[in-house]
Amino acid sequence: MTTDKPMTLGMVGLGRMGANMVRRILKDGHNAVVFDTNPDNVAALVAEGATGAHSLAELKAKMTG
Repeated sequence: MTTDKPMTLGMVGLGRMGANMVRRILKDGHNAVVFDTNPDNVAALVAEGATGAHSLAELKAKMTG
């Protein structure tokens, strides 16, 4: 079910659970800004439509900017 009021959500930690939560967020029509200490995890979700961040500070800036 796609939302008619999309939100931007931030996710820190993209292991199995975090990555699947982001996939559901994206599938439902929301936006996600993602960060993980493993850049490959970030890149995988960017390829699926998320916005990547290379640091917590960058995640915060992308959430508020």
